[in-house]
Amino acid sequence: MFDFYHQPYRASRYPVLARNGMVCTGNNLAAAAGLQMLREGGNAVDAAIATAAALTVVEPTANGIGSDAFAIVWFQDRMYGLNSSGRAPMALSREALAKQGISSMPACGWTPVTVPGAPKAWVELNRRFGRLPLTQVLAPAVSYARDGYPVAPETARMWKRALRSYQNQPDGSFLEEWFRTFAPEGKAPEPGQVVTLPHHADTLEKIAQTQGDALYGGQLAQQMEEDSLAHGGYIRQSDLAAHQAEWVDPVSVRYHGYDVWELPPNGQGIVALMALNILKEFQFPERNEALFHHQFEAIKMAFADGMHHITDPRYMKTDIQDLLDPEFGRQRARQITESAQAPTVHNPYKSGTVYLCAADGEGNMISYIQSNYMGFGSGVVVKDTGISLQNRGHDFSLDPSHVNALEPGKKTYHTIIPGFLTKDGKALGPFGVMGGYMQPQGHVQVAMNLIDFHLNPQQALDAPRWQWIRDKEFHVEHGFDANIVRRLQERGHQIQVDLDPASFGRGQMILRMENGTLVGGGESRTDSGIASW
Repeated sequence: MFDFYHQPYRASRYPVLARNGMVCTGNNLAAAAGLQMLREGGNAVDAAIATAAALTVVEPTANGIGSDAFAIVWFQDRMYGLNSSGRAPMALSREALAKQGISSMPACGWTPVTVPGAPKAWVELNRRFGRLPLTQVLAPAVSYARDGYPVAPETARMWKRALRSYQNQPDGSFLEEWFRTFAPEGKAPEPGQVVTLPHHADTLEKIAQTQGDALYGGQLAQQMEEDSLAHGGYIRQSDLAAHQAEWVDPVSVRYHGYDVWELPPNGQGIVALMALNILKEFQFPERNEALFHHQFEAIKMAFADGMHHITDPRYMKTDIQDLLDPEFGRQRARQITESAQAPTVHNPYKSGTVYLCAADGEGNMISYIQSNYMGFGSGVVVKDTGISLQNRGHDFSLDPSHVNALEPGKKTYHTIIPGFLTKDGKALGPFGVMGGYMQPQGHVQVAMNLIDFHLNPQQALDAPRWQWIRDKEFHVEHGFDANIVRRLQERGHQIQVDLDPASFGRGQMILRMENGTLVGGGESRTDSGIASW
């Protein structure tokens, strides 16, 4: 009937303006759930929780009830950080895996499953900042799951990609419940097809009614342990009961008069800050090859340092502030030459994540992100619950000398990062770019688009992006200036054009003008929705 994927015309959008409230995320139905909370008397945090819960239903290709979550909250003129990433199960160890002949962490199955953190984040955010009861806040998500929702085009495409991947699994016994839940007829939904997730609805209701206790110590925890034991998994009720969302202090770097904020490790937000800490030593009057060359070199240096140091902060041997010290940035800046260099680090991976931001008319704002890591995550869905479990443990190393080596109860290096901007102590607003190891790269590019080139939020997101892949290899998206590409190649960068827009992340942003007007930008490369009033 319609062609949802081939755009014959060059599209452009103006930013969205509003006064009383705004929600930006990758799905219009989820954004509408957040707006509903604002209209019912809730604040920005209520809106964010409603949106996050709805995203587990309407975009299950990137997140779920088994996700982790992080948030930066600006509430009544103060900033707060929340880290609700889960730990490795206590029964999961290098020794246990060695006995099974496992030499590297798998991406699928029960082995890479870590404790789900997102539902606890909803509970904690609601407890500390929310104005509405959790049952009311999660009601739109429950309705979408029980009554059905039409699948968005990009979500349908990613659903098909996951289905193909799972159909090719050599030992797919752990996928039985995934197929029963997400492909009951053996195929993925088409764009516009209405999907219902009844088990998902029941689970969300139990989480809301018990303030999360059903998942972290009650019936759902028991079901998860029983399923884990049945499939040789490691997660237990005791692991779920021990999980706590941690309130942390965000960290920042001053970049050309603005403060860019991220959460401290175990997340990779400081990779973006380390890159900006290098780039602050230069001025960029125009978007030319000199700009991109310096961005390329800075992000490689930042990843080299980040991969070497970032893990669960209890295991880190380097102080975070040392990595963000202005003098360290100056030292790194002096190491940039006129030609491309190739630091040796791990290869970035692609993954699935959802990001959202929300603001209300009272000045409260939130930058929030949750993820199952790689698409649907581990491929594991807990029987009769709809809970798809993340595969975050895949990033653990089994080398005992590695900073991110697997240990029972340890948090792994984490890719998902919310961002925030302030100037002179006042909030400008939340921003984020989803997409695995693309995320700090996206944060750097979007922040510089705003600060150095004075682009509005929509323009800052729409500007052509690049992505570092490995060594001297970079991908640029279609529409990147061919002359700039040629000159970068002359400097030694290995560049190819990637025609898949999903490779370059999916961003959202809300900034507040001095008169209180909210300015929102949404991702033009994928499904996206901004709801406001």
